[in-house]
Amino acid sequence: MAKVRVYELAKEFGVESKVVMAKLQELGEFVRSASSTIEAPVVRKLTDAFQGGNGSGRAAGKPSAPRKATPKPPTPGPAAAARPAAPKP
Repeated sequence: MAKVRVYELAKEFGVESKVVMAKLQELGEFVRSASSTIEAPVVRKLTDAFQGGNGSGRAAGKPSAPRKATPKPPTPGPAAAARPAAPKP
């Protein structure tokens, strides 16, 4: 196995590059960025760590779709509560 880039491994595991970089730091490996390359023995250690259940849980299955934030309805401020309702014509 040749040198592999961190972002390629992240894509393969189905997680973000940040997650892979954090795991590499946990394992004691220095990685500067997601475009850094890592050697085959480190790739094996990382693969074992992700498949051994130490990963984020999404590494083995399909990556989950990003959730959309639901906008909350605006709450009336104190000025709206103090003002009486306008009379209906």
